[in-house]
Amino acid sequence: MGKFLTVFLVVSAVLAGVGMYYLQVYAFYETVEPTNVSDVQLTGLASGEPEVILYENFRAIDAESSPLRYRACFDTSMSEALLTETFVIYDNPVPNVAPGWFDCFDAKALGAALEAGKATAYLGIANVHYGFDRVVAIDGEGRGFAWHQINACGEAAFDGDPVPEGCPPPPARDE
Repeated sequence: MGKFLTVFLVVSAVLAGVGMYYLQVYAFYETVEPTNVSDVQLTGLASGEPEVILYENFRAIDAESSPLRYRACFDTSMSEALLTETFVIYDNPVPNVAPGWFDCFDAKALGAALEAGKATAYLGIANVHYGFDRVVAIDGEGRGFAWHQINACGEAAFDGDPVPEGCPPPPARDE
C-alpha cells in the first residue's frame, strides 16, 4: 500500500507541474490579429497623443489574464533621428520575458541593446490599461518591439498608496 501511495503522489505532482507549466506558458495567450492600420503607435512630442508610425511584419500576443502579457514585434523604415525628434522617449524601460515559443521577442537581448544605446524606447500609449504603459523599443536596424510596463500610477494604486499628481483616478475596486 505504501508503494502505491508513493507512486500516486509522485504521478500527481508531475501532472500538476506539467499542467501548471502549460497554463503559464501556453494556455492564456492569444495571437493579436493585426489591423494593418494602428497596431504600432508612439506618443508624439508635439501632440502628446499616440500617433501611428510606419511598420510591417507585425506579430503580437496578448492575454486577458494580465496586462503584462502583451508582446509585439515589427519592422519599421523610419529613421532613428526622425523617431527621437518626433516621439516621447520612455525612461527606465524594462522588457518583460516572453514565452519561448514567441521567438521574435528576446527580452534579454533587447534589454542589453537598450542599455548599450543600440535601441531606443518610446512611450507607445500611456495607461493603455490603468497603471500600465505600452512601451515600444526600436533598434538601429529598424526592428521594433512592444510590451506593457507598470507605471508610477499603477505602482502606487496597486500598493494601496495615493496616486501621484497627474495620474488619472484609479478604477473602482469590486468589494
